[in-house]
Amino acid sequence: MDDKELQAIRQARLAEIQQRQPSKQDSNKQNEDDSRIEMITQILTPNARERLSRIRIVKQQRAKGVEDLLIQMARTGQIRARIDEDELISLLDQISKQETKENETKIVYQTRRYDDDLDEDDL
Repeated sequence: MDDKELQAIRQARLAEIQQRQPSKQDSNKQNEDDSRIEMITQILTPNARERLSRIRIVKQQRAKGVEDLLIQMARTGQIRARIDEDELISLLDQISKQETKENETKIVYQTRRYDDDLDEDDL
């Protein structure tokens, strides 16, 4: 084997090893996801978690938004006890009402008034 072949084999092996090892960014994301799941587990009752998981199946962005809101509320001390399914439903209703207000389309109808010069001509 000459040096070029050996160098190519080393590079291929190094690339293979790097692909197998998770990067630091992946491990940070995994740690963040784990802590997020743990907080949601502490905040919600099992029935409420189940409802949130069903929402995630249909609308993943909405479920993530609700989780973000719950975590923020827990960090600021607005949540004193575990949230059950009924409280989660009322929270979802409030969010839905707020979103419909923001996305509400208003149609403004303006009529134009034309000056009728006929009145001046009658003099």
